[in-house]
Amino acid sequence: MNFRKFSLALGIAVFALASCGGSPEAKQVEEREKQEKKDSISLIYNPAEADQQIDSFMQNLHKRAGFNGNVLVAKKGKILYQNSFGWANHLLKDSLNINSQFELASVSKPMTALGVLILAEQGKLKLTDSVEQYYPDFPYKGITIQQLLSHRSGLPNYVYFAETVWPDRKKGMTNQDAMSLLIQHHPGRYGAPDGRFHYNNSNYMVLGSIIEKVSGKDFAVFMKENVFDPAGMKNTNVYSKAVYEKIPTHVVGHDKVWRRSVVQNYLDGPVGDKGIYSTVRDLYKLDLALRDGRVLGKALQDSSFVPRSDAKRSLFSYGYGWRTFNPPGNPIVYHTGWWHGFKSLFVRDLKNDVTIVLLTNMANGSLNNLDNLYKILEIPILRQNAYNANGEFVQ
Repeated sequence: MNFRKFSLALGIAVFALASCGGSPEAKQVEEREKQEKKDSISLIYNPAEADQQIDSFMQNLHKRAGFNGNVLVAKKGKILYQNSFGWANHLLKDSLNINSQFELASVSKPMTALGVLILAEQGKLKLTDSVEQYYPDFPYKGITIQQLLSHRSGLPNYVYFAETVWPDRKKGMTNQDAMSLLIQHHPGRYGAPDGRFHYNNSNYMVLGSIIEKVSGKDFAVFMKENVFDPAGMKNTNVYSKAVYEKIPTHVVGHDKVWRRSVVQNYLDGPVGDKGIYSTVRDLYKLDLALRDGRVLGKALQDSSFVPRSDAKRSLFSYGYGWRTFNPPGNPIVYHTGWWHGFKSLFVRDLKNDVTIVLLTNMANGSLNNLDNLYKILEIPILRQNAYNANGEFVQ
């Protein structure tokens, strides 16, 4: 090859490499790497600098109230405290670690709502769309996506009637199986569409099904690509018994006492209402990503925090995937979860930039005793029965 041809070939190669480096995919990878470095700073934690008041509170919650699980508390982009307490599996005496994955139970719902709002932001669906636009045979007419998001659909709960009609208890149902059961058996509805608030797993199972229909992807794949990856949540997955014979996590749920571990069954198949497994640090990453607008734009994100259900004790309501708590001038969004031996709590104080994540595999009442933690953090006490009908703190 003469010098001229060599120079031309070299120039083409350099141009090709430059073009590749400037591709949208390459830029996306570069941006994610930059974001990971930024997040890593927020995720720095030195146990020697742990907040001693929070540590004392958590040690007490573990010893006296039976809290067994992981905790992370952050404020203004800094982790104040994180720790693990107890066993992942009591039978094996297998200790938890800070990256242990827990079934989030209903804390999956805010992420399913994010998935729906992302599709709305992309123009692939409208919140005013009805379910029958995606499932023409759906027998409950007039239910919109926004009614599903805010638990105002009036649907019956598939969890309660499925046990009488699902033929194989050893086989996990898919979302499409659950939809077919609703269509085929048409159990009586709880109420009219856009009626009163009624918290119900069917709403988010149907939303998970709609995500699959609209995106053309499995719910697990869609959520990874559109929520988990953009937020840097590397230890978060959707696990369904319809896909996995045994859910691939070492953390086992226990029901109130150690000798009663909970075996997953066919109801661990449908996802969207539950089925997301994550860690305390990954949920903190999600909080950071939401505040930065990396997962969803501000307008739709803010719309999800608007109370849309019948207010309970005047301060508590439900938005799109988030429970809302609105003491004067201090909006807080949160969600709780409880399923098959797991309980969870994810709190985001939007004013004070406080994040609290508590994940436990012992389904006892330990998460009902957090008043002193809220006091330590100087935020409003998040407990419904602490307020009267006028929204006044009484205890």
